[in-house]
Amino acid sequence: MKMKIEIITNCPSCGSDLEQVNSQLFCRNVSCPAQSVKKIEAFAKKMKIKGLGPASIQKLELESVLDIYFSTEDTLIEVLGEKVGTKVFKEIQNSKNVRFSTLVSALSIPLIGDTAAKKVAVEYNSFRDIMEGSNELPLGEKASDNLFGWLLDNEEMALELDSLMSYTAASAAVEQKGSVCITGKLKDFSNRNSAKEILESHGYTVTSSVSSKTAYLVDEEGKPSSKRKKAENLNIPIVSIDFLINK
Repeated sequence: MKMKIEIITNCPSCGSDLEQVNSQLFCRNVSCPAQSVKKIEAFAKKMKIKGLGPASIQKLELESVLDIYFSTEDTLIEVLGEKVGTKVFKEIQNSKNVRFSTLVSALSIPLIGDTAAKKVAVEYNSFRDIMEGSNELPLGEKASDNLFGWLLDNEEMALELDSLMSYTAASAAVEQKGSVCITGKLKDFSNRNSAKEILESHGYTVTSSVSSKTAYLVDEEGKPSSKRKKAENLNIPIVSIDFLINK
């Protein structure tokens, strides 16, 4: 006997109508509690607030990123215990010293990731600067619309974040030296994220795949791979990270 599977039409978290895109269902309610928790998780991770994981967020009943900064040390200790609560409070205070670009990219605004946020921060030093600016951003039309739309819906939050944060100066602009792809194990780095940060600080853009636009392939292991084969076919130089940062 075949069982009929019924597709749900409402979000289990907030009850809003679900939108089906191909085989996936999406809740478009920006105030959906489930989405809010995920956004807070992503924010805490990006802002490097250690100890503020999913369990702590739920225990504290945080509903927005501002709730993180409105949490008192006494409340954190009462809910999370003295040791964890004290640690999380210090982490929250430390996170207030941040680059504006890091804060922007931490807010889960569609199409506003690290690269877009850095472009914005070259011309603007705060949300207030953007609001009082010329209504132009150094971004594509869709990304600009998303950021302006977020500011329109969250003006109070944006200005409150401006008042809470001590924005640190961004590093001086570096010469852009082209795109780099990494394959295989690295000699001096335990993971690719740390290698990516170093390369980006030296002006390289790190991509996940090899294409005709790739300037270099980093392969310190030397084992056969699809990326190495493609780089060889495209006559792309295969180098080490040490070579690139000392180039």
